[in-house]
Amino acid sequence: MMIIAPTPRLVRHAVARLRAPVSASVSVSAPALTISGRAFFSSASSFSDIPTVTLAYDLHEPAKPVADAKTSPIIFMHGLFGSKKNNRTMSKVLARDLGRHIYALDLRNHGDSPHDQRHDYLAMAADVAEFIRQHGLKEPTLIGHSMGAKTALALALQDPSLITNLVAVDNAPIDAPLTSDFPRYIQGMKAIDAANVTRQAEADKILAPYESSFTIRQFLLGSLYRPDPKNDQTLKYRLPLGVLGGALGYLGDFPFRNPSERRFVKPALFVRGTKSLYVPDEVIPAIGEFFPRFEMVDVDSGHWVISEKPEAFREAVVNFLEPKE
Repeated sequence: MMIIAPTPRLVRHAVARLRAPVSASVSVSAPALTISGRAFFSSASSFSDIPTVTLAYDLHEPAKPVADAKTSPIIFMHGLFGSKKNNRTMSKVLARDLGRHIYALDLRNHGDSPHDQRHDYLAMAADVAEFIRQHGLKEPTLIGHSMGAKTALALALQDPSLITNLVAVDNAPIDAPLTSDFPRYIQGMKAIDAANVTRQAEADKILAPYESSFTIRQFLLGSLYRPDPKNDQTLKYRLPLGVLGGALGYLGDFPFRNPSERRFVKPALFVRGTKSLYVPDEVIPAIGEFFPRFEMVDVDSGHWVISEKPEAFREAVVNFLEPKE
């Protein structure tokens, strides 16, 4: 979950400059654009070139399913420093309302999923693509928040045949550099690991100088666990802090630059928090170029859309995914 939004100046820099229109129908009147960024990614990369990890997941089953667990399921993805636990309540609600099975994933280097030295959007998208194939899922919907949203967007552009539609929550297909808060969070979490605390209250006290918001601290403390509870009560982070700290420079990036090369022409819903800066109006042209059949719903919230306004989020998703007459 990306907690601190980039500034409008950084977003304007990320969107770079506009070019001539491309010959494609889009939901907004938008010229094509070039998005600046690192050379770390290549739009020619193939998922077959990326070693994947086997993702941990929770399966939430509806009381009255409209299909079996492999047909039209929903795949729910968390954000940076999060886990499948973050989306447990909403997954149960959506399973009930839509009658669809929901797979809540732990992305690589998070929760119960394996750790790997590579942590970028193509690698995370490759993991999810392999998850879909391994489980034999047919026409799934992707829902992702923040880091999970960019993972969903990357998968949709890299292998659109695998999914039927998607919901991106408070993120967009642009480069928007992260702020210096994230290295500070990594510092604070490393300080907790080094202190060998046994109670969450002790960990919170260590983290307080690094983050003043109690809500954000509680989120960051959510990945603590006891590796050896029978013999030792020490709390440690499940997260590979060194790997994630080294990946921060890439997590603001988006792996695809040119919408004339890759486009997802199936339905896509973008849900943005009106008090968040992650999806300002100036990035709407980029969304329209990559995702010409997109819809957008504004929610009166900050970046934490799902937890801040769960009913508004639920309503937006249900309206988007319910069968249309």
